[in-house]
Amino acid sequence: MLAISTQWLAILLTLHFPGPQNSGVVKVELRPETAQAFNRYAQFTEARINGEVSQNERFLYVEGLTPERRSQVLAALKSGELFMERLQTLDGSGQKIEAPDGLIHHWLGTVFVPGANLQQTIALMEDYNHHQDIYKPEVVRSRTLSREGNDFKIYYRLRKKKVITVTLNTNHDIHYFPVDSKHWYSRSYSTRIAEVVDADTPNEREKPVGHDGGFLWRMNSYWKFEEKDGGVYVECESISLTRDIPTGLGWLIKPFVTSVPKESLEMTLSATRAALGGQ
Repeated sequence: MLAISTQWLAILLTLHFPGPQNSGVVKVELRPETAQAFNRYAQFTEARINGEVSQNERFLYVEGLTPERRSQVLAALKSGELFMERLQTLDGSGQKIEAPDGLIHHWLGTVFVPGANLQQTIALMEDYNHHQDIYKPEVVRSRTLSREGNDFKIYYRLRKKKVITVTLNTNHDIHYFPVDSKHWYSRSYSTRIAEVVDADTPNEREKPVGHDGGFLWRMNSYWKFEEKDGGVYVECESISLTRDIPTGLGWLIKPFVTSVPKESLEMTLSATRAALGGQ
């Protein structure tokens, strides 16, 4: 068993994945057609979300589920469970949107925070200078770069440890949209993602953007906030783009890569609920 585990670990650490432990890794390039496919995927996703936020009775994704499933999910949320679902957006003809040499990861999660209100929730979400305290250890540093009304430009240093450690400097444009006193939503778009080598050492440096290990190339987040039932529902839909899996080893590597977006979203929602006073 030890020999097998050691062999798998060696494979993981040499399969073109970034991290300070793997500085000799072969870089991959974010091709224009890969980024274009992600943008197209996001456009079709946003078209669906636009329809949801335009009607209060089906504002949340979970409120658009079939009646039986909606009742089950809402009951589970009120009992303290976290709702997670993997989604896939299709194009206008019902076909999959593939990203050449890339993988699009699409997850949605929802939590309910009893006793919280919408004003408190929005204040927490907009307090980017303290997100490094709320969302640690994945958010290592955070700060607001600028604000104009409900529009923010922010910086995050992200770090993910899973067999290897990956550190990223990221910038995001975030826009908040108040609907009424009980409904808000926001949209976050990554504008720059740079992989950091030898993070927090005198030799720290960034790899060229789009010419790196391909751990994270794009990330959009779509948030909804609804106050009702004696608390606030917080829903986040995340779409991210990474490099594809090396040929011939998808059976081993793909579960490793695709688990990261889900785990990060689960952590984010759980931390948000805890910061708002939920359990």
